Amino acid sequence: MLQLYGNAKSRAMRCLWMLEEIGEPYQLIEKSTRPDDLQTAEYLRLNPNARIPTLVDGEVVLWESMAINIYLAQKYPGPMQSDSPEMLGLAAQWSFWAVLELEELLLDLLQHRAVLPDFARDPSHAERSELLLQKPLGVLNDALVGRQFFAGGRFTVADLNVASILMWGKMARLDFSAHANVARWLDVCLTRPAYRRFRDRTAKK
Repeated sequence: MLQLYGNAKSRAMRCLWMLEEIGEPYQLIEKSTRPDDLQTAEYLRLNPNARIPTLVDGEVVLWESMAINIYLAQKYPGPMQSDSPEMLGLAAQWSFWAVLELEELLLDLLQHRAVLPDFARDPSHAERSELLLQKPLGVLNDALVGRQFFAGGRFTVADLNVASILMWGKMARLDFSAHANVARWLDVCLTRPAYRRFRDRTAKK
């Protein structure tokens, strides 16, 4: 059985969503981000970075959430699988781009809008991040002109990986009004049955 080390409030959530999409049985082995939980000899043998998530699939051990998701999409047959080098390349392109162009800004926005206690929030941080997000949001919006998804005309790992980052924008009250294509696409992604199963499953814990 597939094993995923991590928790639903970390980057492991995108891997949990992917596992629900592919429909394979899996076990979530709860790991926090605390050093004492990650810097054990047993866990360091799996992930020398002492971070989450980590996937174990038989003899295969993988870390980095985007790489895990691309691996799962390619290994297990189904609609998530890229059926051409072009689709696989697009999946990698959008996944890496989202990490580089969106993730840090959205995390900062989320911290200063929702996560940090009120006394520690800095409105100028949130304003700066929202301003800087306009350029990558414009890139996404233009890429979705005349199309429903990023690759192959259907929902793929490319969409899942980008949506798993951009969903933080909803939590941080990011204004999507100037990017209607992005707002429409993200709503479609977050209404998928696999995403709802992931949310329902982790809400029970």
